[in-house]
Amino acid sequence: MRLTDFWGRLDEAFGPAYARSIATDQVLAQLGGRTIAQALAAGEETVVVWRAVCAAYPDRVPGRLR
Repeated sequence: MRLTDFWGRLDEAFGPAYARSIATDQVLAQLGGRTIAQALAAGEETVVVWRAVCAAYPDRVPGRLR
């Protein structure tokens, strides 16, 4: 998954402003206790980060974006 696709999906699932907040403020256990932004900056694959988002927010991410 491209990084632009990742951000597009996150924006679509949460809205642009809230998506950025989640990316920088919410620590996810699935990412080893890192935020989305930290995981991406560390070189984690976008698909791995996206799967962590889907697991952490199953009610917010629509099935068509999974």
